[in-house]
Amino acid sequence: MGDYIVELKNVTKSFPGVLALDNVQFNLKSGEVMALLGENGAGKSTLMKILSGVYTRDAGEMKIFGKEVGDMNPKLAQEMGVAIIHQELNMCQHLTVAQNMFLGREIIRGGQVDNKAMNAEAKRILDDLNIDMDPDTVVGDLAVSKQQMVEIAKALSTNAKILIMDEPTSALTSKEIDDLFVIIRKLKADGKGIVYISHRLEELQHIVDRVTIMRDGKYILTNDFKAMTMSEIIANMVGREIKEKFPRISCNKGKKILEVKNLNAGRMVRDINFELYEGEIVGFAGLMGAGRTETTRAIFGVDPKDSGEIILDGKPVKINCPMDAIKAGIVLAPEDRKKDGLCTKLSIRDNIALPNLDILCDKLGVVNRKKEKEMSDKAVSDLMIKLPNDLVDAGSLSGGNQQKVVVGKWLARNSRVVIFDEPTRGIDVAAKVEIYNLMNQLKAQGIGVMFVSSEMPEVMGISDRIIVMCDGRITGELMREDATQDQILTYATRFENKIG
Repeated sequence: MGDYIVELKNVTKSFPGVLALDNVQFNLKSGEVMALLGENGAGKSTLMKILSGVYTRDAGEMKIFGKEVGDMNPKLAQEMGVAIIHQELNMCQHLTVAQNMFLGREIIRGGQVDNKAMNAEAKRILDDLNIDMDPDTVVGDLAVSKQQMVEIAKALSTNAKILIMDEPTSALTSKEIDDLFVIIRKLKADGKGIVYISHRLEELQHIVDRVTIMRDGKYILTNDFKAMTMSEIIANMVGREIKEKFPRISCNKGKKILEVKNLNAGRMVRDINFELYEGEIVGFAGLMGAGRTETTRAIFGVDPKDSGEIILDGKPVKINCPMDAIKAGIVLAPEDRKKDGLCTKLSIRDNIALPNLDILCDKLGVVNRKKEKEMSDKAVSDLMIKLPNDLVDAGSLSGGNQQKVVVGKWLARNSRVVIFDEPTRGIDVAAKVEIYNLMNQLKAQGIGVMFVSSEMPEVMGISDRIIVMCDGRITGELMREDATQDQILTYATRFENKIG
């Protein structure tokens, strides 16, 4: 590792009603991977947006490659070699790989865009990273993992020497994560400095050299990764010791709440049969593309069903759209919370009220504002959502707090079944425990809980029963006490002899 290429001292940033950064310090060396850790809302993203020129700091010093920098902007940041790869990929789906890589910096010859030259340069960069990809491929045809690789190649095409990776593995499979780590090690060997933001702490041991920890907008510490235990890292992130990573409660198994029979919906939901009982949490495991999310969408009425029956509390229910499901008592916290779970331009209060207007409105359709505020206040309090007030836009919250708002809007309803699809993706360890506790709370109330997760330790730690899917079908079912990672993976790759 070389000299410091980034030095931030006493950086302060305020937004209306919020002190987002309070005298924060941060440094990065060439040829190292620095993990930037902290709970959702700790200030990590704000700090990196200052480094990449998205935000201007209110106070503090910034040096890049030893040069003092005043007000940063995105163009200056790019010129100085800083690139950020966001958690939500910013790709133009209808353009090719090469066109995305050179967007805004197109190679112009003779007054026209030279696609041949851009393809050749894109191919050179992709080959240098050992990424097997045709630069002429339309990005919308690529898997999310491949789009992630394009983002990295795009950053390097700007001659970036400082790469900020924000939750780069949140939508990747284990094999794809391994491929990403190979690229990160190569970038590190080439002398690039990498800031790595992730809530998947188990990943850090494979690539990280040092860690900087933030909490509530303040700098806590910087240390060599190998000098700290995982318990010490978590305790510094949350300000307290988390004794149980996967809290569970035992409940007596009650009556059958939900039965799904012979459900078919498109190619990815085929002959799905399962039951859900009071007092249990059923986890759905499987590899990406197994059909788990498609199954939740079909049950909730987002996607049309080809055939099948849904029985709730012993009575068949007809679900043709999400409102049918909500009125019946089946609700969904979707995988993509920003796209499908929130109206990011509306306030937290509005988001919580929207699916509950049938409860909040009088006979004339007028919203009872007092009941609306009480509903919002209760959700914010019960889920400990961090926010200045419930009138701020949902899009201004951190990922973990956004997830809590998605869950919070269902708490006011007398729901019988709550479906969680990847509920802890992109949120910190303390917020994860709060989501697990919420699941346990619902379970104790006799509400059926079904959840999809790509994190096997999470499925094994929280579920009472585990259903495994592969290629659109259920291929295995295990009780928690009988489940092993090997057994789950065996079922998850059983492309033949699928069971109903």
